[in-house]
Amino acid sequence: MSSNTLFKLCRAGYMALVILLIAWFINKGITGEYSPAFTALWIIPLLLPLKGVLTGNPYTYAWGSFIICLYMLHGLTLLYVTDEHLLFALTEVMLLGALLVGFPFYARIRGRELGLGLKKKAK
Repeated sequence: MSSNTLFKLCRAGYMALVILLIAWFINKGITGEYSPAFTALWIIPLLLPLKGVLTGNPYTYAWGSFIICLYMLHGLTLLYVTDEHLLFALTEVMLLGALLVGFPFYARIRGRELGLGLKKKAK
């Protein structure tokens, strides 16, 4: 798979996740389940890698994977504890799972194309 195809898939998945979670947390804020401060605390970390993900920066894709892990915990917990929001939780976990695989692979493939990487220590 080319880095361009992987870039497009990861970017689309990330944007779908951002839209899904923003809609979820804003809806929970409107219904009074979550405070606006709590909503902001959940949305802001997700937006930190936005510029790098949209531009295809492999470094951002590498560290963005760590941020996504936090949201995977949310999705898996919600999947376990809820019957009412099962479809949302399943969608969130599926998107996150795809991104947790796609982000590092894109970072590796694109990084190699750009000649980036860790330098090997000379013996």
